[in-house]
Amino acid sequence: MDVLTIPDLLRHAAETHRKPDAFLVKREERWEPVSIDSFVERVRAVAADLSARGVKHGDRVAILSENRIEWAIADQAILSIGAVVVPIYATLPADHVAPMLADSGAVGAFVSSVAQEEKVRSVIRDAPALSWILCFDDGLPAGAASLGGSGGAGPAGGSAARAKEPAASDLATIIYTSGTTGAPKGVMLTHRNLVSNAVASLTAFEVCSRDVHLSFLPLNHIFERTAGYNLMLYAGATIAYAESIEKAALNLQEVRPTVLLAVPRFYEKLIDRAMEVAKAAGFPRAQMALWGRGVAERWAALKLGGKSVSPLLALQHGIADRLVYSVLRRRLGGRIRCFFSGGAALARETALFFYGVGMPIMEGYGLTETSPVIAVNTAKHYKVGTVGRPIQGVEVRIAEDGEILVRGDSVMKGYWNRPEETAAALKDGWFHTGDIGELDADGFLRITDRKKDLIVTSGGKKIAPQPIQNALKKSPRILEAIVLGDGHKYAVALIVPANGATHEAIAADVDSVNKELASYETIKHFELIPNDLSVENGSLSQKMELKRKVVSDRYRDLIEKMYHGEK
Repeated sequence: MDVLTIPDLLRHAAETHRKPDAFLVKREERWEPVSIDSFVERVRAVAADLSARGVKHGDRVAILSENRIEWAIADQAILSIGAVVVPIYATLPADHVAPMLADSGAVGAFVSSVAQEEKVRSVIRDAPALSWILCFDDGLPAGAASLGGSGGAGPAGGSAARAKEPAASDLATIIYTSGTTGAPKGVMLTHRNLVSNAVASLTAFEVCSRDVHLSFLPLNHIFERTAGYNLMLYAGATIAYAESIEKAALNLQEVRPTVLLAVPRFYEKLIDRAMEVAKAAGFPRAQMALWGRGVAERWAALKLGGKSVSPLLALQHGIADRLVYSVLRRRLGGRIRCFFSGGAALARETALFFYGVGMPIMEGYGLTETSPVIAVNTAKHYKVGTVGRPIQGVEVRIAEDGEILVRGDSVMKGYWNRPEETAAALKDGWFHTGDIGELDADGFLRITDRKKDLIVTSGGKKIAPQPIQNALKKSPRILEAIVLGDGHKYAVALIVPANGATHEAIAADVDSVNKELASYETIKHFELIPNDLSVENGSLSQKMELKRKVVSDRYRDLIEKMYHGEK
């Protein structure tokens, strides 16, 4: 069957993969399976209820919830009647939620709990279109009574229902991006955008009906929504919803997934935790873990570089696999064949380590505006330090100034209520990503920096801050670094020190990094700032990306002192 819309995608899953365990949900300390048939019936019931509430084609409906099966049911129900999903992070405070409800004109909202319901009710005056709230904890509409003659609004309904369904070109969702500056923008994605990206990504992700995925990245994030939900559903993989991000490590051991999607920080924490456990165990496990880590990275670097591994290193790798790597694999459930990473740059050392222990990380690249996957590494085509090759149906070219441009069915319709910004981002059919990159001779894409973060000194020199920041953060004494200097004679940095790190020690780290830089790139002055960067105070986005403008504005006086020689 042709799969052009999200209702088509669910029909495909129901007809092709009639799984008794399409989903796994933990209730009362037990993981219970939910069949695809049961899921479809629940979607039908909620869709019928929405129609009864007067929700019409094109109406916007918000979802404020942590990951759970009800999120997916509400999403499918909204889309099946041609309405539009507005996902909002459950972690956002009320004053951040209000502008999104107001701007989208949401007519109703699904919430996970009483706490989320109270949050919405506290700002309901700012959202005049909002007329109803449904709480997942109170239960979703269900039962035959909800599936009467008009219940065909469900995805498996008859011809009458299908007449109400959306077209591929219809708007499916408005996703508000937190961005690095200014108010959030609503990215408009159509059914064609979402479906084309899920189907095309499957050819690269190589997921099948035998796979099990543990979902813990927020479904509000397009990475999880496309790759961890739509793609998994289409492929027939089982989706297990983690109890929470905090319990994800425990759930890994219980569910024993075969594939996993996460951001780079998650993988870094896995390594840190493994090292901490080994260190706490004392001799000889601590020494064995450190030795094994080094062996994994050296072995992987040679393998991925196309070089031969010496007999001695091969022997060491075999020993480390039995004594060290097997322990880590068991801690992660013992069945993982590969990881997928997105949302931020993956450190080379992290990629090498996991490749060396037998659980390679397939790093990819994408944006909310591209639904999101643009490129991804695969088991057959893998190059560390890159984000892989563009997926099928996505064209990538590099502009004269180095900006990555993207074209294809997965590129957004535009920004909600922002025609000028839409026109600036979409030119001649190409989406301007705002990222700087390059395509190598083998077609692999490498991201080098953000265009808007490029520093242009008063002398006309261009400095890419991210590589310098990443080099500084390799020091265990530096938690975060922000390189600045746009419009000034030279570059300076704000540095968040680790506990106990002294100014003198960090100065030595800065000097060490400076030695590897061109003279115009070097950090002439730096100042230490408190470790108070957080989502709550606006310094970090919901995706844990640094908001450079917010931090720069907060420490404007300190920055000016560095340029005027004041201490």
